[in-house]
Amino acid sequence: MIKLNIHEAKTHLSKYLAKLKAGERILLCNRNRPVAEITALPKSPAQPRPIGLAKGQFSVPRSFFEPLPDETLNTFSGHQT
Repeated sequence: MIKLNIHEAKTHLSKYLAKLKAGERILLCNRNRPVAEITALPKSPAQPRPIGLAKGQFSVPRSFFEPLPDETLNTFSGHQT
């Protein structure tokens, strides 16, 4: 883990971004006191997820499309019964 003060991070950000991509983590400090940890985001999959990945694995019941009861709607809108 790399420990950096804010000034150093601002001055040499592009240098440290390359290290993040390589798997390093940065502990960002303000006057040598840790304030944040910076890590690289996980790599995105090379191919997008296919549409219909779970096709045929479940079905939506007809009741799903029926209106919700007033009691439930009131709960979401903040009204008390």
